[in-house]
Amino acid sequence: MAEDPYKVLGLGRDATPEAIKAAYRKLARRHHPDLNPGKPAAEAQFKAASAANDLLSDPERRAAFDRGEIDAEGQPQRPAGAYRRQADDAPGERYGTQSDAFEDMFAEMFEARRRAEAAPRRGQDQAYRLAVPFVSAALGATEHLTLPDGRSLAVKIPPGVVTGQILRLRGQGAPGRNGGPDGDAMIALDVAEHPLFLRDGLDLRMDLPVTIKEAVLGGAVAVPTPSGAVRVTLPAHSDTGRTIRLRGRGIAAHGERAAGDLFLTLRVVIGTPDAALEAFLQGWEPEAATDPRAGMEAVA
Repeated sequence: MAEDPYKVLGLGRDATPEAIKAAYRKLARRHHPDLNPGKPAAEAQFKAASAANDLLSDPERRAAFDRGEIDAEGQPQRPAGAYRRQADDAPGERYGTQSDAFEDMFAEMFEARRRAEAAPRRGQDQAYRLAVPFVSAALGATEHLTLPDGRSLAVKIPPGVVTGQILRLRGQGAPGRNGGPDGDAMIALDVAEHPLFLRDGLDLRMDLPVTIKEAVLGGAVAVPTPSGAVRVTLPAHSDTGRTIRLRGRGIAAHGERAAGDLFLTLRVVIGTPDAALEAFLQGWEPEAATDPRAGMEAVA
């Protein structure tokens, strides 16, 4: 047995014809089979709403239903003489109100779609990845990114960027529609490692090999930095592991941020066999002998 048409449309029995039409159109939009392919439940709700609208939008049938003369399916509850609507109505008359509602509904849908398609629309953002040399990331630079369509983008790399950081190039994404703005290019960075430098925040660290003579006597040596080689004076009597700080030679300054430093860790290198050095050491005795392994006795 069909459900009460008022309940199907979510209305009270005092609903106006306008309210009935509005409620039906709302349900029809939501459950129309063309908009819900492959959904039997939606189709059933659409049919129920259509049947309820068909009954209640006809003043005579609605009045007959309200008087209890017909049921929700339009079947007479009393002798056929009280059934005011005849089954042999002219083709199309019974469904005329429903057809008008469909026309209005689809006209509104198409107009809304037309307005949406004609409205200005921002282009989509597009994602890319860019490999950045270590020194470019440390000092800042301009790198070039070739896009799939052949365009080349000049990407300004600020000092101190890290892997995974994303730079936004405004207006370099997909074009907008109907006068809308272009999207942006979202560029994820992959910073390469360096064979000499190791990053530590804004500072850089590097092992600096030195000869025995340089470690003992000290003196000036050339030291590579991201911005070029510099001369550094080594203190005499420098052991392996000694650290020397070069201020401002780390990650370059950016904005109000100060530059980082470069820390050199000395590593004494004996080098190739040297007969003269070996002969000297065999006959050499230090004036003040020291034990470099003092304090390393095994603990019982």
